[in-house]
Amino acid sequence: MDDLFGLNGKVAVVTGASRGLGQAIALGYAKYGAKLVVSDVLDVSETVKKIEEIGGEAVGLMVDVSSRERVKGMFLAAEERFGGVDVLVNNAGILRSAPAESLWDEDWDKVLQVNLKSQFIAAQEVFPFLKKRGGGRIINIASIAGLLAFNQSIPYNSSKGGVVMLTKSLALEWAQHNILVNAICPGIFLTGMTNDMLGQESFRDMVKSKVPMARHAVPEELVGAAIYLASKAGSYTNGQALVVDGGWTCHL
Repeated sequence: MDDLFGLNGKVAVVTGASRGLGQAIALGYAKYGAKLVVSDVLDVSETVKKIEEIGGEAVGLMVDVSSRERVKGMFLAAEERFGGVDVLVNNAGILRSAPAESLWDEDWDKVLQVNLKSQFIAAQEVFPFLKKRGGGRIINIASIAGLLAFNQSIPYNSSKGGVVMLTKSLALEWAQHNILVNAICPGIFLTGMTNDMLGQESFRDMVKSKVPMARHAVPEELVGAAIYLASKAGSYTNGQALVVDGGWTCHL
């Protein structure tokens, strides 16, 4: 029987891969046979080391995803080292929280640039590489904050809602090229972005009250969804926002 979830022979590019969700997805892809290009504005050497320790192959790059030139160079590096690109995971993101009346233009601009515009730039730049391979997958990391609003997080909520609609729009246009575009909407995962919040008892209690499973998640619990969308198993899944939140969005 064909391996529905295998990624052997695939080349995946994962942004924001120095830690957290990006690192976990990259390691999961390597375990299932993919070759990796991992990038971040932070040092990704630890991610490369972890991939190599399990017998995988990876290239690590420092890339500011808001720079079109650097993003394009990321895909050129993947082609030079591994012969092309099959999967892009747009994971890089930032969070800035403040009451609406206290937000500065810079807060809005920076969050929208990194969380939303960069995903569009990466999609545009990877398009010719995927088309050259006869198709591929783009997986945009959104958030349940793109479906329901978190308090005092207007730029973040707006950016993640935009990611969901960007995903649907690209899926509509590029299916004709056998390029499938989907989003994953995580709930609360323990990452560098949420570590301080989860260190607060009041926040942990809020998560327990909101999530039917009564706990937050760890990055490895997002890997299955990312593998599904990148593999043969997801061959008829397109334009979807796959929620992985322990049931948070099941109720008001």
